[in-house]
Amino acid sequence: DAVEGLDPEQSAAVLAPRGPVCVLAGAGTGKTRTITRRIAHLVADGHVKPSQVLAVTFTARAAGEMRERLRVLGIRGQSSDGQVQARTFHAAAMRQLKYFWPQVVGNTDWRLLDRKFGVVGQAASAAGVSTSTDSVRDLAGEIEWAKASLIAPEDYPAAAARLHRDTPTDADRVAAVYEGYEELKNRDPDAVLLDFDDLLLHTAAALENSPSVAQEFRERYRCFVVDEYQDVTPLQQRVLDAWLGDRDDLTVVGDANQTIYSFTGATPRFLLDFSRRFPEATVVRLERDYRSTPEVVGLANKVIGAANPAAG
Repeated sequence: DAVEGLDPEQSAAVLAPRGPVCVLAGAGTGKTRTITRRIAHLVADGHVKPSQVLAVTFTARAAGEMRERLRVLGIRGQSSDGQVQARTFHAAAMRQLKYFWPQVVGNTDWRLLDRKFGVVGQAASAAGVSTSTDSVRDLAGEIEWAKASLIAPEDYPAAAARLHRDTPTDADRVAAVYEGYEELKNRDPDAVLLDFDDLLLHTAAALENSPSVAQEFRERYRCFVVDEYQDVTPLQQRVLDAWLGDRDDLTVVGDANQTIYSFTGATPRFLLDFSRRFPEATVVRLERDYRSTPEVVGLANKVIGAANPAAG
């Protein structure tokens, strides 16, 4: 029974019709239990095959927990042999890119640049910017933010001004380092260097620009689940849009008050605008806190109210 032991709101999310579903879930409200039960329900009722489900979240630990819960429910959570995939955005994109790369690029190989510090340092030196450890680290973070926000090097100065960014150095010089970094990654004629943001960019581009790739992917995956949706970046949303195409079999779970990756470009606006994008969406609020007692929640609210009277 997919709803055994669930409260009425959790049950409503699990049993919602196939299509767009938005679960607004605060901390401790049982969101992981709810979304894994929803996957199990969709599979058990024949709405979708396990191999047609792709569930994504933001950490390997959270993906592992999702897989374990699916295993307990009898729906194996690992990717091979026709089972549900539960992965991070980047792990899912890497797997897809490895498969589709020869179709969209050809014989040129690619390698993952898992640490960009050295390449950013070279670009900073070429641009006449400080190469101290702190400077290179801040520049690398700013490049990550720009790429996650879908801002190209030539557009960075205007975007930084518009958004009042606290830039590591002059915005034009940041843009020069950013541009140099991208050029350095593509300098090797035998293998393109891709950073983690590139995995997402190239995956989205493959689906957007190659009808055969899009058709093959969308025949494979029919149902998508996104955990911690409040932390999606514009780049991750672009990938999700490419995955979906013109379909709407999407379940998202999140809490706009729990956005923790805004420094990387994450924004809760995609969660907040979900009902506007999908007017027919089922929206369910999970508000019962199973992690903390009412006394703890009440005390926390008093502390928040004392620290910020406007919040009370």
